[in-house]
Amino acid sequence: MLSQIAPDEDLVFFRPHEYLARENEPPAGLYQMLEGWACRYRLLPDGRRQITALYLPGDYCEPQWALGRGPTQPVVALTNVRAYRSACRVPSGGSGDAQQGFWKNLVDGSERQAGWLVTLGRRSAPERLAHLLLELFERMRRAGLAYGQQCALPLTQMDIADLTGLTPVHVNRTLQTMRNAGLVELQSRWLRIPDLAALREAAAMAPQDAVA
Repeated sequence: MLSQIAPDEDLVFFRPHEYLARENEPPAGLYQMLEGWACRYRLLPDGRRQITALYLPGDYCEPQWALGRGPTQPVVALTNVRAYRSACRVPSGGSGDAQQGFWKNLVDGSERQAGWLVTLGRRSAPERLAHLLLELFERMRRAGLAYGQQCALPLTQMDIADLTGLTPVHVNRTLQTMRNAGLVELQSRWLRIPDLAALREAAAMAPQDAVA
C-alpha cells in the first residue's frame, strides 16, 4: 500500500539502468517506489548476474538501510522510476501508517527471500517461472496495479533468467510451453493469468501457501 504522496521536493526520478544505490557506498536516502521497477543484483567475476530482489510500486528500497546497514549490492532501475526519497531512518510521526507499512515491507521482503531460496533450490524450471509470475501478479495486485487477471510485466527474458537461475533460451522455451498450455498470456510487456488456481498448481504450491 502506498503511503501518502510526498511533496515534490522529495520526489526523485531514475531512468532505466540508472543506479538507486551502489555497492558499499552510502545511500542517498530511503526510497519508497511510486512508479516503475528496480532490482538488486550480484555479479559473478565472469559477468553472470543473479537478481536478488525486485522493487515494485509500494516497496521500500531498501528497508535495511534505515537500520544502519548500507548497500551491499547495487540497486538499478529496470524501467523509469519515480520514488519518494526520505532520510535513512525508520518512518516516524503521523498516524503510524507509514511506520507500520515500513515494518510490513521489511517482513514481507524477508519472507520473499525465503521463498526464492526454496524456488531456486527445489523447483523445476516451469515451477520457478510459474511461482515468479504468481508473485509478481500478487504484488502488483496489492499495490492496486492489477486489472482483472492482468498486470504490467516490464521484464526482459534476460531479467527473468537472472531471477530464476536459468538461461534465456530455457526461459523462452518454458514460457512458450506455458503459453501453449493456457497457463499465461504475455504480450507487449503485460502478463495475463487466465486461471490462477492452475498456475498455482503449476508452481507446486499447496492450497494454503501464501505468495509473499
